[in-house]
Amino acid sequence: MKTRIKELRARYDLTQEDLAKKVGVRRETILFIEKGNYNPSLQLAHDIAKILQTTIDDLFIFEDK
Repeated sequence: MKTRIKELRARYDLTQEDLAKKVGVRRETILFIEKGNYNPSLQLAHDIAKILQTTIDDLFIFEDK
């Protein structure tokens, strides 16, 4: 799964650390999500989308297998 987190973080001038603190996770969690190495819970996806002022559908790009 690909994400637009990095792109949207840049729009709001947020570092991985800034976003991680706002949603209550470690910076590494944000890094792993951005790289597609970790699928977040629905709650975490919702929290990230809310901080980045977007929707979950716009934040995550689901690829057909």
